[in-house]
Amino acid sequence: MNYITLPNTDLQVSKICLGTMTFGNQNTEAEAHSQLDYATERGINFIDTAEMYPIGGNEHIFGSTERFIGTWLNKIGKSKREKLVVATKIAGPNRGMGYIRQPLDFSKKSLHEAVDLSLKNLQTDYIDLYQMHWPERVMNMFGKRGVSEIDNQWQDNILEVLTVFDGLIKEGKIKHIGVSNENPWGVMKFLNESEKHNLPRIATIQNPYSLLNRLFEVGLSEICMRENVGLLAYSPLGFGFITGKHLKGIVPNSRLDLFPHFTRYTNENCHKATKLYQDLAKDCGMTVTEMGIAFVHHQKFVTSTIIGATTLSQLEENINAFDVVLTDAVLAEINKIQELIPNPAP
Repeated sequence: MNYITLPNTDLQVSKICLGTMTFGNQNTEAEAHSQLDYATERGINFIDTAEMYPIGGNEHIFGSTERFIGTWLNKIGKSKREKLVVATKIAGPNRGMGYIRQPLDFSKKSLHEAVDLSLKNLQTDYIDLYQMHWPERVMNMFGKRGVSEIDNQWQDNILEVLTVFDGLIKEGKIKHIGVSNENPWGVMKFLNESEKHNLPRIATIQNPYSLLNRLFEVGLSEICMRENVGLLAYSPLGFGFITGKHLKGIVPNSRLDLFPHFTRYTNENCHKATKLYQDLAKDCGMTVTEMGIAFVHHQKFVTSTIIGATTLSQLEENINAFDVVLTDAVLAEINKIQELIPNPAP
């Protein structure tokens, strides 16, 4: 296993991060513990979750992902917990999740309530990396390509948010902070406010990045490399679509079948691009899963790649794919497909 330091921190994390959003809905507590056991046995020390998980959640299973991780952390003991980097996220507004709390925002009250509940659910004394799952303002994310007008209802409170995080860090409840599903303006605003007021600096950004969505390369990649912010790349296999298993129809009981409202990866151009990537991978003697993960892992601005699975066999295949090295010739062919069908899953 290869490790890297999260930017501007003392945290050494594995280049593979275990995503857990299936725990509590698609995976039972026992299955979750088995995945955590296997991942850590393979050298993964980085675990990512969120207060809103599991995916496809509702008020009845809300928080069960963190709780499953919490029972596992309690089982392995404090000394092993201290060798892990545990990341979680606070949910933002505008996503129909009012059952989480009211109001669903990043006010001081909400941030403290969210952190305290995550600490309780995770059965831990501190959170290594605390992230804002998506911005408070309405913007282009989750399949929306661009912005034609700004959210004038949102009041700039980034300084206040950073001030609250500063207090939570001084209390010892969280160690470092990050953003997620952000755009270049948001990242620079957080960086500028932290520098201007000597407040905590965002270490990471968690955004989608895959063969089907390379929009991070426009604007955000340069910021991350110049400003030393690490990308935690999520959905490197596009909800499993890049594996090619859905090319002849959505596989029953798969994530895309269980949650049909997630349409980011199911349009016609995703089908066309994935078939081209599958053919290329076959010609190069690898699976498209291997090629897809290796492509993300290859990028210099990627700090860690978040992988998720519902079975141990899927998890094993995903972890093994990090051993694949792509040649310049393969990368050139990948870029040809990207130029032909650019970013079909924004």
